[in-house]
Amino acid sequence: MDRCIVLVDAGYLLGAAASLLAGEPSRSRITVDHTALIQALRERAEADTERPLLRIYWFDGAPDRVPQPEHRRLRVMPRVTVRLGALTRSDGRWAQKGVDAAMHAELTELARNRACSDVVLVTGDGDLLPGMMAAKEHGVAVHLWAVQAADGDYNQSEDLVAEADERRVLDRTWITQAVRAKELTGICAPPPVPRPEIAAILSAPLPESALGTATERPAEEGEHAPAAAGSQNGAQERGPATKGVPTPKDLAALRAPGAQPVQHPATATLRWSSDKGWVDRPGVPAEPPEAASMPTLAQLTTAEQRWADREEDITTVGGDPYEVGQVFARRWISRLGDQSHLQRLSAMYPRIPHRIDGELLRYAARFGLLAHKDDQIDEHDRYAIRAGFWREIDVPTAAEQAPAGE
Repeated sequence: MDRCIVLVDAGYLLGAAASLLAGEPSRSRITVDHTALIQALRERAEADTERPLLRIYWFDGAPDRVPQPEHRRLRVMPRVTVRLGALTRSDGRWAQKGVDAAMHAELTELARNRACSDVVLVTGDGDLLPGMMAAKEHGVAVHLWAVQAADGDYNQSEDLVAEADERRVLDRTWITQAVRAKELTGICAPPPVPRPEIAAILSAPLPESALGTATERPAEEGEHAPAAAGSQNGAQERGPATKGVPTPKDLAALRAPGAQPVQHPATATLRWSSDKGWVDRPGVPAEPPEAASMPTLAQLTTAEQRWADREEDITTVGGDPYEVGQVFARRWISRLGDQSHLQRLSAMYPRIPHRIDGELLRYAARFGLLAHKDDQIDEHDRYAIRAGFWREIDVPTAAEQAPAGE
């Protein structure tokens, strides 16, 4: 068949691009416009081979082979097929497993079935040499593309280079059509600055009996304390605590029979929300009856809206936990028929009703936010997801409560 196919080792392509543009092979140091990159690969392949493109195969690694947001966007692009291998951590470094084997199998199968006349390989791994030789034996012309090396030397197996029918180097000018180095203020990347909403959640005061040595103190008049989430949700914040946030288990122990009562200042507001909602324990108030009557997002969503939501998740929504919480809340608010549910939910802050909270976390799990241990979402990510959720809930609630004319 007079068509060309492109097989891309994403680890090689983006790692080499990061080395060229940012000085180190970490993909976190670059931003990639995948739409522009796929278009540039297609145009260059068709120009070099003088054949129309059949398909681009994108081979990459992912933790537990779960598609990440970039893979979800790539999968819905025309003429793009994503193949995922495993991504494992060894000796503090991430390594792809199974990607080379998948590329080898795809290359030999395409050549054996005469699916194309030309194949473009964007890789540097010598493990693909047998596949390249098998493709040539089936009459397929093999084009090997390299990314310009930062030091001007080869970043590909010499055996691959020797066996290829044609070779091209993708230089800095071509790479920068779709890839940019992230701007840094110093030699090293600055530590991430937490959003004020998340900082406010993590700054909750702790009961002394829960942690033994933790002490609470009111914020000094001139002290700057994170107050974004508190001011947005109608609750006053205190100064930063000396320890982490108490868990529902900590609080249950405080309220157990025989436990010493703990006096909290009137301004102390706990900034956590359990993924099990309210729990039925002695001394702990049960979930309010109105919480059970609140509709879930699934109940409010039509089949047409569900389809549109999936399209938006794939093409628009990134994997940022805070953004995921915002998207979920916006959809829930926009589809509520009875807006009184919004007022009731706002009054329950910071706890989210069990059914809605569970649905929120299941939605977040689609974006690869599950930690590898016990398939649980990271604690900080849970805070961020719920902070994004409450930020969206608070905006319409505050607007409705504002006096007319403001």
